[in-house]
Amino acid sequence: MKRISIRFYEELNEFFSSQKRKVRFAHNFFGRVSIKDLIESLGVPHTEIDLIIVNGVSVNFNYLVSDGDDISVYPEFESIDITKLQRLRPKSLRRPKFVLDVHLGTLTRYMRMLGFNTKYENSSSDDEVIKLSLNEKRTIITRDLGILKHKKVTRGYFVRNTNPKKQIEEIINRFDLKSEIKEFTRCIDCNSLLRKVGKKKIIDRLPVKVKNICFQYCICKKCDKIYWQGSHYQKMKLFVDELMKD
Repeated sequence: MKRISIRFYEELNEFFSSQKRKVRFAHNFFGRVSIKDLIESLGVPHTEIDLIIVNGVSVNFNYLVSDGDDISVYPEFESIDITKLQRLRPKSLRRPKFVLDVHLGTLTRYMRMLGFNTKYENSSSDDEVIKLSLNEKRTIITRDLGILKHKKVTRGYFVRNTNPKKQIEEIINRFDLKSEIKEFTRCIDCNSLLRKVGKKKIIDRLPVKVKNICFQYCICKKCDKIYWQGSHYQKMKLFVDELMKD
């Protein structure tokens, strides 16, 4: 049996019980194990980690843990430049794109409503989500730790909240997305961009009530769904305004 001392910092503590939060604790293990496998055995997916320090030296995920190692594990840094150290996460995408797992359908609609490029299929398998993430450089958003522990995954985030409105607030804060919000520019059903359309071109497809009270319309470039500024739009606009507050 081998024994190490380890501490997790900041939001990584959310994966632990109160006894192991914000403290250095001992952990026993057997055999040869990489630092990545050891950390994930404790419940923290590697996609949440940006820096690992072992005995005062930064290491990568392939480092083999030794008896007596003193380990510190850090999440993504926002205000400190660690480029000269062993950064473990890929650089943030200038135009972030996402793929959500099958349990986050409502969150998907909120993200698309705010203009974020978000792929989602309610029948996608974990392998399909991972493949899409890799092929299109999309960040996986999930409540399933198993997906994020897959060795091929490079970008991912475990959303903590269970309420969809709290989830979208969490995502915006976590990825610093306020400046990227472009509300009501993307179809909430298929993720394609919307374009403005004249009322005369779609008047035969509009409900009678809508024809008389709405004057601005958009249509999805892909699925042809029509959008207008009705009562639902007003409620969503209030929600967006709240999100944009400092």
